[in-house]
Amino acid sequence: MAAKIRKGDKVVVIAGRDKGRTGEVIEIHRAADRAVVRGVHIVRRHQRQTAKQEGGIISKEASIHISNIALADPKGGKATRVGFKILSDGTKVRVAKRSGEQING
Repeated sequence: MAAKIRKGDKVVVIAGRDKGRTGEVIEIHRAADRAVVRGVHIVRRHQRQTAKQEGGIISKEASIHISNIALADPKGGKATRVGFKILSDGTKVRVAKRSGEQING
């Protein structure tokens, strides 16, 4: 099955403490139905010092459930649902339901 939200997509948070924020999907965890979005759901973690990284309290993005994010419409930037369309050459593409625009990727 084709994925409705993929790595690199611009998304809008539609529920939770970061509602209304937008960002780019960095990672997708399909098995857990979760995604990591840049600049959204920032948590502070205690990090032990390693050879590569300094110790202390660091801020990083935590995953957010896929049901709490929606794809941003390529035209207006608002949240939209995703549909699929088969082009005349036989390729399957994602389409924004709000504007009908084709989604890159």
